[in-house]
Amino acid sequence: MTSRENQLKAFDRLLTIMDELREKCPWDKKQTMQSLRHLTIEETYELGDAILDNDLEEIKKELGDVLLHIVFYAKIGSETNTFDIADVANEICDKLIHRHPHIYGDVKVENEEDVKQNWEQLKLKEGKKSVLEGVPKGLPALVKANRVQDKVAAVGFDWEKPEQVWEKVEEELVELNEEIKAGNKDAMEAEYGDVLFSLVNYARFLDINPENALERTNKKFIKRFQYLEAKAKGLNKSLKDMTLAEMDVFWEEAKKA
Repeated sequence: MTSRENQLKAFDRLLTIMDELREKCPWDKKQTMQSLRHLTIEETYELGDAILDNDLEEIKKELGDVLLHIVFYAKIGSETNTFDIADVANEICDKLIHRHPHIYGDVKVENEEDVKQNWEQLKLKEGKKSVLEGVPKGLPALVKANRVQDKVAAVGFDWEKPEQVWEKVEEELVELNEEIKAGNKDAMEAEYGDVLFSLVNYARFLDINPENALERTNKKFIKRFQYLEAKAKGLNKSLKDMTLAEMDVFWEEAKKA
């Protein structure tokens, strides 16, 4: 049996199991698209964690969880004759073929940037009024800022050099500092947002994903702080009873570890 045959057989097995669960399991029978939504978001974040940790075994497991949710939604859609998994697959296939005329048509591209620009132009031709329509409203602000900047850059609204973006970051920092001195809370928040937005833009020029970068720092901080907590516990001390100098000794140990 070929690799493709094995893949199709495994997918057919999953569809069969989904049919059986939907028919026989009390929990699965009860689920709706609305009840699954928050679970799908949770599974997506778990997949993101595994990717950041570069844990290939965990990535495989989390991809399975996400795939289950896709199949689950398609099963629910089929029960109302709205759509099924074939419709889902064909929809994305048609979109991919249409959005890649340099592969399935006679359009010529030179690089990745040409592909991205063609992609956004095709979306506008499909009836979208704005290149920003595809940015989900519910995205976390940091991710949303990155997507917004990526999309407008694809249609030419962009800086020319990284140095220009860094100058913008410095300009926004000056403006933030002025509002801090003035003590205007609302203006401080607005300028702080501008600083973050500019830093996200600068990350794009450095080919850094800001969400990944911040999450790496989160993980690093958590690991070091938990090391500090463990050391304090080993000394039968509470962190609140330790001086900053004492805590800093263990913090430096954590950094080296």
